[in-house]
Amino acid sequence: MRVHADRSVQTEGVMVGSAISLFSGAGGLDLGVESAGFAILAAVEWDDDACDTMEKNAPTCFPGLREVVRADLYPLATGAGEGLTTGDILRAAGLSSRERPDLLVGGPPCVAFSKSGFWLDWKREGVDPAASLLQAYTRVLAEARPRYFILENVYALTFNNKASRPAFTRLLAEIETAGYRLRWQVLNTADFGVPQARPRLCLVGCRKRDVLPDLPDPTHHGPWERRAATGGPLPHVTAGEALAGLITDPEPEEVVRGRWGHLLPEIPPGDNYLYFTDKRGHPAPIFEWRSRYWSFLLKLDPHRPSPTIQAQPGPNVGPFHWDNRRLRVPELRRLFTFPDDFAFVGKRASVQAQIGNSVPPLFAEQVARALAAAC
Repeated sequence: MRVHADRSVQTEGVMVGSAISLFSGAGGLDLGVESAGFAILAAVEWDDDACDTMEKNAPTCFPGLREVVRADLYPLATGAGEGLTTGDILRAAGLSSRERPDLLVGGPPCVAFSKSGFWLDWKREGVDPAASLLQAYTRVLAEARPRYFILENVYALTFNNKASRPAFTRLLAEIETAGYRLRWQVLNTADFGVPQARPRLCLVGCRKRDVLPDLPDPTHHGPWERRAATGGPLPHVTAGEALAGLITDPEPEEVVRGRWGHLLPEIPPGDNYLYFTDKRGHPAPIFEWRSRYWSFLLKLDPHRPSPTIQAQPGPNVGPFHWDNRRLRVPELRRLFTFPDDFAFVGKRASVQAQIGNSVPPLFAEQVARALAAAC
């Protein structure tokens, strides 16, 4: 759908340049890019609810957005059959055949490399066809020829296994073949002021004749699972701090059901199913030690950042609120650093997926600001 036609928009008084977004989702990465001074001119996304969300928020959050292109990028990745082309994307952004965007951003879907899926044989063997969505990004990069790019993905893409290593090696080679230099690093969003521990792979790069941008330095530090960050001078922002003062209404979906939901009230904040194990000294243990995912019956600790929030959690998969319920949508917004007035479109499961698949805007802003400094 065509949204706006004003390409002269400025962000916070200073416009660094133009940007195109791929795999845009609800626009978390795009929000950060806008805050850093880039104007998103076109966004490509296949999910209708996510597209509706971007269009609904466009007037205030994406004032330069000309069009949300509702399309699947898989045909562009494979080159098989008819589908969206890079030329179509550039035209949607209002760019002529001689114009190029300053920035390309995107986070191709991570199902093929998600750490939580390595128990599946077909993922361990590296045969997931969704892996080729990385090639959609590199093809647009090679054909659109932006000055700079940001690519975000799950950090498990860097793992040395059959699914990840060949895909990551191929990705780096295709970026170089397209004529770009790059830096990459796994960054934890909590180390950048986000009240959620969410490690992400970030790649930033430029054309070979331009100045290679840096990745941002951490601003915060604190423990993450069994690790302790040695990053920035500030302590991590906690879930309690993020949700302080937030008034929310009960939601029908917040009741924790499932086979084990009744156990949640007994679990202390910050703990999970391991509370009910013999190793923890429970008088009537229910679970074997490390027999489930860490997120099983996991409860928020108000004194620490939230653990990673998933897009499609199972019935007993947290993190749950310390009040023994699922997180409400306004709370999810806060823990991802979306503005309180950012409106999501769709049913509750769709909203959870849109938020859970998002790049926290505050984190994206700091990555984009580090890149804007090179412009």
